[in-house]
Amino acid sequence: MIHELRIYHCMPGRLNDVNNRFANITLKIWERHGIRQVGFWTVLIGPSNHALYYMLEWDSLAERERIWNAFASDPSGWPRAPRPRRKARSCTISRTTCLRPRPIPKSGKQKNGVRVTFS
Repeated sequence: MIHELRIYHCMPGRLNDVNNRFANITLKIWERHGIRQVGFWTVLIGPSNHALYYMLEWDSLAERERIWNAFASDPSGWPRAPRPRRKARSCTISRTTCLRPRPIPKSGKQKNGVRVTFS
């Protein structure tokens, strides 16, 4: 199991537009393609409150490549407003990172006699 963290940096005032697009359009298309989202987050404390973070879950990198390529090549996966109504670009994808789990015990668990605590 791997998780993909994606960070979108939105133009000031456009974060709600991006949230609405995910909620009303993108998640339905992802469901059709079998893309599993873990969750969406915005910054509470940090350098920018114009960022949207989300995480996807994949069984393997091969699954990610196969499903994401199918999504990316699906014309309905990238719906467009008619040119006169189209707004300026809402955001840019600044980072995509694939993460794998590590065998580190959760808070309070002991491993080899050492108490591990995370905050």
